[in-house]
Amino acid sequence: MSSQLFDAIDYLAKEKGIDKDVLLEALEAALISAYKKNFKSATNVRVELNEETGKMGVFSRKLVVEEAENTQEELSLEEAKKIDPNYEIEDVIEVEVTPKDFGRIAAQAAKQVVTQRVREAERGVIFSEYADREEDVMTGIIQRKDPRFVYVNLGKIEAKLAEAEQMANEEYHVHDRLKVFVTKVENTSKGPQIFISRSHPGLLKRLFEMEVPEIYDGIVEIKSVAREAGDRSKISVYAPDPDIDPVGSCVGQKGQRVQAIVNELKGEKIDVVEWSDDPVVYVSNALSPSKVVEVLVNDEAKATTVVVPDYQLSLAIGKRGQNARLAAKLTGWKIDIKSETEAREEGLLSDIEAEESDNNNDNDLFM
Repeated sequence: MSSQLFDAIDYLAKEKGIDKDVLLEALEAALISAYKKNFKSATNVRVELNEETGKMGVFSRKLVVEEAENTQEELSLEEAKKIDPNYEIEDVIEVEVTPKDFGRIAAQAAKQVVTQRVREAERGVIFSEYADREEDVMTGIIQRKDPRFVYVNLGKIEAKLAEAEQMANEEYHVHDRLKVFVTKVENTSKGPQIFISRSHPGLLKRLFEMEVPEIYDGIVEIKSVAREAGDRSKISVYAPDPDIDPVGSCVGQKGQRVQAIVNELKGEKIDVVEWSDDPVVYVSNALSPSKVVEVLVNDEAKATTVVVPDYQLSLAIGKRGQNARLAAKLTGWKIDIKSETEAREEGLLSDIEAEESDNNNDNDLFM
């Protein structure tokens, strides 16, 4: 065996980013397999590789006996003493059994096994690289489509965007660039597989982290996200420093920051609301852009009854109940919305509250 093989291993290790020892172990396994296959040997053999000389040797463990009947596994005492006079019966001795033409046979047999090991090692490297990107946003290029998946090239691997993870308002064209949320990275028998999403709430959260420096720096915190992908989303934010406006930070000057995210999500409407540990305030904020007259809280059931002006009822509920549904998902509180008229009939509003509300409504109408 020439030193060219070791040079090739060095090259593969550097080119593929694979540990050199992994390749050497694969080569040894391949050579042992080739020896046993081509020379009908079932003995316990090992291969010794010498990188300095570029040589290899095959060694077999044999039991020292008086007369050897199975020469593959036994060595006569007479032959053993020729190697070392101190050997006795029942000793185990290692004997070099390298055939003359083994280099040629071994090279052929080793090629396939080493190639397989290299492929496995490459898969391991790719899996390790992408496993760290789980729950992160990556940019890829659409390579192809079929009825079940859109396949997105993320660099060293092709990821699957399932139909359930696609946005209903979005069309996917080959060669389009796309930001995706990595939901899962698996190491399967067929190699690493990456599953991605365009509809996951995590995508919205990560996009805000990328677009808003205050979030990235920890000055503003994202508390919750509720999303109906491609249509509308709500995100609640909080700033521990009372001098920081968390909503303003996320919206940006003239709405530039949030608009960049809306554009990325193909026009998905986004409500940014301020988080509060007071459910009255939080639920009121979450129902934006609707105005709220009163929030009645049932802590035990984690439920609220929200009273809104009559003319704001449909706005508070939203189209097909979307605004109320997203607000409930965002806050974690059940939300039952009632108009003022209905609330008065049920005795939920005091006379003072009703009078104040009427005054506010009158003012709203003249604004």
